[in-house]
Amino acid sequence: MHTAAELEAYLDEALPAERMQAIEQSLRDDPTLAERLVELNARRDAGVHSLGAVWRRRRLTCPSREQLGSYALGVLSRGHADYVRFHLETVGCRLCVANLHDLNERQSAASQDNEVRRKKYFQSTVGRLKAED
Repeated sequence: MHTAAELEAYLDEALPAERMQAIEQSLRDDPTLAERLVELNARRDAGVHSLGAVWRRRRLTCPSREQLGSYALGVLSRGHADYVRFHLETVGCRLCVANLHDLNERQSAASQDNEVRRKKYFQSTVGRLKAED
């Protein structure tokens, strides 16, 4: 049986992909679960919010993009890095995992661009520099 908190997280797309798939399958198989989800969504639309729901919706536990970048570069303090790792690996926050993936791809692309640029500069100077006697 799925808890209300889990269904809230499902509506916010804040669960790991495997858990989202399991709930989607349960929703297809169990009409009463689908009714619970409709009721939960109606309560949200009516403005009935719990503190936990606001906390999750505003993603107050998510590290900032800058913090994720610092984590990727390995420059966070140990405690902060442990929290970010927990958030990514244990909580499985899909938004933060996607942000970290994007940051890593951008860093990789920038490194490749720098290497190409360095090679072009080197090739353009071959034969132009004079050796000193």
